[in-house]
Amino acid sequence: MKEISELIRKDFLLELRQKYAINGILLYVFSTIFVVQLCFGRVIDDQTWVALFWIILLFAAFNAVSKSFIQESSSRRLYYFMLASPFSVIISKIVYNSFLMLVLGVMSLGLYTVFMGFPAFNLALFLPAFALGSMGLASALTMVSAIASRSGNNAALMAILGFPVVLPLLLVLVKSSQEALKGNVETMQILSLLASVFLIDVVIFVLAVILFPYLWRD
Repeated sequence: MKEISELIRKDFLLELRQKYAINGILLYVFSTIFVVQLCFGRVIDDQTWVALFWIILLFAAFNAVSKSFIQESSSRRLYYFMLASPFSVIISKIVYNSFLMLVLGVMSLGLYTVFMGFPAFNLALFLPAFALGSMGLASALTMVSAIASRSGNNAALMAILGFPVVLPLLLVLVKSSQEALKGNVETMQILSLLASVFLIDVVIFVLAVILFPYLWRD
């Protein structure tokens, strides 16, 4: 736990020092939402609202999480290899990126609501799915970033591997959001959809923890 907490603290301090990274992501989100508002105005149907929101959040996740391992040099990775276990490294990255995605997701949702309004969602389904989805995207793309960091063409590999990995999660999130638009959703259906998102998150996390040590020793 001490290793994990110190690694999370290190990532947080690096983020504060390199403020251009988070500011660049926020500028991307704001610009995208502003262009959407210019094109559509506030008059869009609820299905289009859902589609545009998850598209914006997906590409924000790619921009935010892709730098997890790609920005680190081989000498720094060797330094981490001598200090910490691979389990501590991957868990700290997933926890930090999940927190980062939750913050970015909330800010994106706030900006998107200001410009495009907010449909009459069933919040008991939409908000937990949104939170679990943000953490799932962060977990999946963290592992993909670790794989891409071993390649010379990092950006291309990140895009090629990332989308197929997050596609099942994205499909469940879109379905959950569409069901939340119906308003009166049965409790069992809410629990079923949230359980689907949660189980996908768990599978992604477990696979990352199991596979990362082999990648770390390479």
